[in-house]
Amino acid sequence: MEVILLENIEKLGSRGQIVKVAGGYGRNFLLPKKMAVAATPQNRKWVEQQRVRFLKLEAKEKSEAEELAKLLDGVTLSFKRKSGEKGALFGSVTALDVAEGLSAQGYKIDRRKVHLEQPLKSIGEFDVPVKVHREVTATLKVKVEGELDLQAQAAAEAQAQAKAQARAQAKAPAETPAETKPETK
Repeated sequence: MEVILLENIEKLGSRGQIVKVAGGYGRNFLLPKKMAVAATPQNRKWVEQQRVRFLKLEAKEKSEAEELAKLLDGVTLSFKRKSGEKGALFGSVTALDVAEGLSAQGYKIDRRKVHLEQPLKSIGEFDVPVKVHREVTATLKVKVEGELDLQAQAAAEAQAQAKAQARAQAKAPAETPAETKPETK
């Protein structure tokens, strides 16, 4: 089935393009959601007339995306997560967390545009790409800070105290005065 796309669809094509798709995909998804129209001769003429409008719209979207990318390049997000002693997180920071952090700062970014290959599972500073337009990508700084679990923190303190007491006891016998032997003449 041939359809004319009315929107940019990732991995399929751009607005105004005529593409071949499976019949079910076209009839059951693209056409009902008004993402495409059937490629009839009448619709083909309409698309040719609208091509200039599509190009202007595309240029406007790209310029807005570039402005947003400049703003996002200066953004730093910080997340506190429970962590172990060696910096491994008990949870993780996901694309959804990054999107919510951006929305808290006033940026409306869909979580699917945040490109994390895998969730962040360690403490540190990371560069996270955000695809604001198919040709424009911004980079955020994401800081993940550790927060020791209260039980883990108490256990670590108890272990440190036990080691300190063991050291003190090990030094204590060495510091006691040696037995004095009576002097014989």
